[in-house]
Amino acid sequence: MAAIFTFGAAAMAQKSPEPKFEKEGDLIKGTFYYEDGSVKQEGTYKDGKLHGKWVAYDTNGKKQSMANYTEGEKTGKWFFWSSDKLTEVDYNNNQIAGVNTWKSDGTLAEN
Repeated sequence: MAAIFTFGAAAMAQKSPEPKFEKEGDLIKGTFYYEDGSVKQEGTYKDGKLHGKWVAYDTNGKKQSMANYTEGEKTGKWFFWSSDKLTEVDYNNNQIAGVNTWKSDGTLAEN
């Protein structure tokens, strides 16, 4: 599942509009766009590596996923939203340590 949501690389393959990069202290904030100009994903880099929170949106601006990186490694809790559930993936040492899926009624789904 996490391989589906590889941040940065897929967005960089798009033709237009061009991604926007802004310096924020010791970080570089990257914003990537859909062809219509709406935000596809945004997050930060440190020393050329993904670092901090990354958020991806669908074409309607609804949050699809939220991820965390520390110096290029997957860390902490990642979240993936769909129409009827929320999947929470915990990372430790750049590897999946646990997965929970929550139904829209707030109950834990079977994994």
